[in-house]
Amino acid sequence: MTTGNSEKDQQRLEMRASDILDPNSQIGVKLRSLYSAVQEEAIPDRFLDLLEKLDQAELVASAKTAK
Repeated sequence: MTTGNSEKDQQRLEMRASDILDPNSQIGVKLRSLYSAVQEEAIPDRFLDLLEKLDQAELVASAKTAK
């Protein structure tokens, strides 16, 4: 059993019957699940390339202002 599964099991145990029926609680559970899935996604290579270009442009700009 992994820690991720044990944490999910613990969260399920902590929910009360009234919490399960509450629409806001269900929305919260789904949002946490979505957030967790997004966190596990890899950063696209194109985005990493854009960040690298931005870093280079900032270095060039700071070098020009330093002169």
